[in-house]
Amino acid sequence: MKKTLFKNARLKGNNELIDIFVENGIFKEIGKDLKDKYNHKDIEIIDIEGKLTLPPYVEPHIHLDYVFTAHNPGASNSTGTLFEGIQRWSETKGNLNKEEVKERARKAIKKEVLSGIQYIRTHVDVTDPNLTSLKAMLELKEEIKDIVTLQIIAFPQEGMYAYKGGEELVEKALQMGADVVGAIPHFEFTREFGEKSVKKAIELACKYDKLVDIHCDETDDEQSRFLEVLAAHAYLEGIGEKVTASHTCAMHSYNNAYTFKLFKLLKQSGINFISCPTENIHLQGRFDGYPKRRGVTRVKEMVEEGINVCFAQDSMSDPWYPLGSGNLMNILDAGIHICQMMSFDEINNALDLITINGAKTLNIQDVYGIEEGKPANFIVLNAENEFDAICDRVSVLSSIRNGEFLFKKVPEQVKTAIDLLK
Repeated sequence: MKKTLFKNARLKGNNELIDIFVENGIFKEIGKDLKDKYNHKDIEIIDIEGKLTLPPYVEPHIHLDYVFTAHNPGASNSTGTLFEGIQRWSETKGNLNKEEVKERARKAIKKEVLSGIQYIRTHVDVTDPNLTSLKAMLELKEEIKDIVTLQIIAFPQEGMYAYKGGEELVEKALQMGADVVGAIPHFEFTREFGEKSVKKAIELACKYDKLVDIHCDETDDEQSRFLEVLAAHAYLEGIGEKVTASHTCAMHSYNNAYTFKLFKLLKQSGINFISCPTENIHLQGRFDGYPKRRGVTRVKEMVEEGINVCFAQDSMSDPWYPLGSGNLMNILDAGIHICQMMSFDEINNALDLITINGAKTLNIQDVYGIEEGKPANFIVLNAENEFDAICDRVSVLSSIRNGEFLFKKVPEQVKTAIDLLK
C-alpha cells in the first residue's frame, strides 16, 4: 500500500501552506503540519514548494473524432462558418477507419493530459450507419481509463431528424455505451424538428439514465431559442443538474427583455453551460459587416447570476477551427478577455471555469476535488497564487492521478547577461 505525503501545497483561496497525505490513491488527510505525524521511512515525502495546487483541469467539450482533419483533402472551410464546417465534415468523413480515429484522438488526449487535464467529455458523431467513431472511442475510453476519464456523447452532427435514421442511431449509441445524449436543434430542417430533437434527447436520457449535452443555438440568429425548450423540459423532468447547453451563441444576440425572462427559467432549471470562447469568436459574426458580433454567450452575466458555466477547447485543427492546442489556460485567458471578466475578483476566481465548474457539468463532483476520501487527483501550477497563474498563463508542473505522477516538469531556467535586472 503506497503512502505519500505532499507537503507545502497552496490550495486555491488559501494563503497558508498545507500538507496532503495520500494512501492507496486516496486523499487520507489534508491539513497543516502533517510532516511530523507522517515522518516514517515507508512514506515518500514530496515537497510542492508552495506552488498553487488545484483539482485537475476538466475538458467538458471537444470532438476527438474530428481532431487533426483540417488538412484532409476537401476539408478546407473557406467561409469559416459553422455550417460549411458541417458540410465539409459530411463530405469527407466516409474515409474514417477505427484505428485512424483512435490514433488522432490519442495525439489530442496526450496534449490535453500534458496541459493538466484529467477529465474529458467528447462529442462523437453518430450520423454514420457503421458508427465507426463511436466504436473507436468506446475502445479508447477503456484503454486510457488509468490516465484520463472519458465521457462520450452520442452526437448526431448532421441532425437527429435532418439525417435519415439519426434518432435510431443516437439510441443505438446509448445502448452500446455512450454516456451522454446529444442533439443539434439549430441545424435541423425546421424549428419543429429542432424542438422534437431536444424533447427526444431528454426522453432518451430519462429512459437510459444518461446525461444530456446539446449543441444549442450555435448561431447568430436571435430567433434561435431552443435553449428555452431544453431548460423547460429539464426543469419539468427534474434533471437539470444532468443537462448541459453547449455554445448558446444566439444568447449573445437576444434582446435584454427576453434574456431577463429566460434567466429566471435557467436558474429554476439548474442546467449547466459550456462556452467555447476561441472557437465561437472564430465562427460567429461571419455574416456581419461592422459592428461585428463576438458571438460568445453571456458568460459574465451567468456567473453573476449563479448559473454554472465552464470553458472548453472544442476543436483541434478540424474543418471548424484550424488551431487548438488543448491547453485550457489559453482558453481561459482568451475567454476572460472576450467576456470582459477582468476585475480582480473575476480573475482570482477564473480558474473555476476550467476546474470545479467543469466537474459539475460532467456530474462528477462525488469523485472530484481535493477532499479527504476522494481519489488523489490534482495538479500543481508554476505559480503561488491565482492571479499570477492567470496573468503569466503558467504551465502545469505536475499532474497526479490516484496518488501517482502522470508527469513532472522541471521549471525552465533562464540565464541572462542583463546585469541591471539582477
